[in-house]
Amino acid sequence: MPFPHPVPEALAHLAGEWRVTRAVRDLADGSEGHFSGTTLFSPLPAPDEGGLLHQESGVFTWRGTARPAERTLRFLPGNTPGTARVEFADGRFFHDLDLRSGHHTTDHPCSADLYRGEFEVDDADHWRTRWRVRGPAKDLLLVTDYVRTRVTARPAPSTSPGSPWP
Repeated sequence: MPFPHPVPEALAHLAGEWRVTRAVRDLADGSEGHFSGTTLFSPLPAPDEGGLLHQESGVFTWRGTARPAERTLRFLPGNTPGTARVEFADGRFFHDLDLRSGHHTTDHPCSADLYRGEFEVDDADHWRTRWRVRGPAKDLLLVTDYVRTRVTARPAPSTSPGSPWP
């Protein structure tokens, strides 16, 4: 099915393991890099039942130098059923996520920089993100493609606002 592919429950859709490829381009100087690895969305333990732990690991190559890279995020039920609240590993808010239409745009201000994210779902096993980063010292485009490799236990659908934060 062509884009957009509606996703009634973001967390249930994301659960599992994904092959990840990311192209990174510095629009100011033309430098390019890439990341290749995996992302595992697995159920969070109590007290965050219903959420997912996002663990990404792989190799990031920039200007010819390859280095191991990883990041951890927390995906929790959003305030609206079917949506998610994305947090950094330390619990700070990152962005909201609503894939019910198959497409979502969000912003994340970070100091003097602005991260604008666009999420697109092609089908049950393919989705992508585009982050445009602009600031006094940054002008980047990051495009990440996800391809499902396996499904793991999925969280129960959210039936009420799951976020204890305002």
